[in-house]
Amino acid sequence: MPGPDHSRTAVELATVVAQLSRRMRAAAPHGGLTPSQRIVLGRLAEGDATTAALARAEHVRPQSMRLTVAALEEQGLVERRPDPGDGRQVVVSLTEAGARCVASVRDAKRGWLTEAIETELTEAQQRALADAVALLRRLAQS
Repeated sequence: MPGPDHSRTAVELATVVAQLSRRMRAAAPHGGLTPSQRIVLGRLAEGDATTAALARAEHVRPQSMRLTVAALEEQGLVERRPDPGDGRQVVVSLTEAGARCVASVRDAKRGWLTEAIETELTEAQQRALADAVALLRRLAQS
């Protein structure tokens, strides 16, 4: 008997992960933010960064990232300040309002997913999903 078709599994997994990601984005409040702005806020929640580092991380031109950061700064969600280690550079960080915005989005996503797991899956399926999370983490870290 032939083994599992790993390429088909890979395609199906990528499709499902993308669908789940879209569904979670839909569950979160947008607050008038563009997808790029939400991504930058999420990155800054992990730590301060220069505009150049944000541009590299998102594979966009520094000029484009400067526009994104400027729009977030105008909304009071980020602030720029001189880099303490290199005064020639500017570091971007979340403001308190930006941190609350990120927390609100993450809470909404987590809330939707928790409710979906509890209402859509049986207890056995919930246990299987919990086991699958470890496998997915392992793949993500490979």
